[in-house]
Amino acid sequence: VQLQASGGGLVQAGGYLRLSCAASGFIFSNYAMGWFRQPPGKEREFVAAISRPGTDYADSVKGRFTISRVNAKNTVYLQMNSLKPEDTAIYYCARRDIYYHDIGDQRGYTYWGQGTQVTVSS
Repeated sequence: VQLQASGGGLVQAGGYLRLSCAASGFIFSNYAMGWFRQPPGKEREFVAAISRPGTDYADSVKGRFTISRVNAKNTVYLQMNSLKPEDTAIYYCARRDIYYHDIGDQRGYTYWGQGTQVTVSS
C-alpha cells in the first residue's frame, strides 16, 4: 500500500490549493479515505473523509474545503478555498481500515501518506 500526497505550497490568505493523494497497491474503490493535518506544534487532526455514505468535514473547514475522489485514477483530492493562516499544516492522506463511529477517529486509519506542507501567509 502506498499513498503519495502532493499539491502543497505557499499561498496567501484567501487563496486556494488542491491537494492530491495517489494510491496504489490496493483496490482503491473499496476503502474510505481521509485527510488529516498537523499544524506546527500541535497534534494531528481530522480534516475530511469520503466514504460510500458521503463526505464528512471538521467544523473548521466546512464550507471551504471539499474532498472528492476519482476511483478510475486511484486518487483522492482536497480542494481548499478561502485559506486562512490557521490552515497552515502538514497535510496527510490516509486509508480507513477499521470502523469507529467517528470517521475522524485516527485509530481507524492504518496507512498514511508522507504529508505535504501547506503554508498560508497573512
